[in-house]
Amino acid sequence: MSGQVNKNLEESAPGPGFLEAHLTKSYGSFRLTADFKLVEPGITVISGPSGAGKTTLLNLLAGLSRPDWGYIRGPEKVYFDSNQGICAPPEKRNISYVFQRSRLFSHFSVKNNLLFASRFGNRPLRPGSWEKVVSLLGLTALLGRRPHTLSGGEAQRVAIGRALLAEGDLLLMDEPLSSLDRERKTELLGYIAKIPERLGVPILYVTHAEEELLALAQRVLEVFQGQCRWRETDARAENFSARAKGGDL
Repeated sequence: MSGQVNKNLEESAPGPGFLEAHLTKSYGSFRLTADFKLVEPGITVISGPSGAGKTTLLNLLAGLSRPDWGYIRGPEKVYFDSNQGICAPPEKRNISYVFQRSRLFSHFSVKNNLLFASRFGNRPLRPGSWEKVVSLLGLTALLGRRPHTLSGGEAQRVAIGRALLAEGDLLLMDEPLSSLDRERKTELLGYIAKIPERLGVPILYVTHAEEELLALAQRVLEVFQGQCRWRETDARAENFSARAKGGDL
């Protein structure tokens, strides 16, 4: 990365952060280079064309793929450090992940899908977490249903709820609305926009859809040809985001 890009990254994210990544990863002729620090709450959108390396970056942060070199540091621990030989598995990173598809367990009810991390991952819920998540995402009426009875939008709300109830320090979202129609997308954007403020969970959100970027982004990390750089959001984004949080979309 150029010196100017590194300078911009430092100025955009001063001081100790809840996530810091300085890494490289190569697949054949493709090489991803990331050097950034997240220090503020809210939603950071990772934007860029298909094949730029957005999902690759999320998978590296989550521990689903291993960098060739560098480090990834969370708020209280090092997740990866090539020099020290550290590579924490996904379940030890305290990072939650929402994928493009809901990936719900078909043999579980909605309630048991939501409780998967706490029941099977040995992660007791913090007091009040269940009530906050179920209320925020409007899941009360769905708790007794099975995944095959849910609409696409309902299934993604459950998937988001399950990730939130894993109670990670950071929520990764990889194009979670890509399979939904416009009406369902608009509905889900309103829910997602409220998560950082209501639950205190920062989000790294991957999309190449401009309407999602405008609705959600407090800041934008652009990925292009394997390079990452910050882009300031403009007034349109701020206004659109304010309307999304107010439920006016």
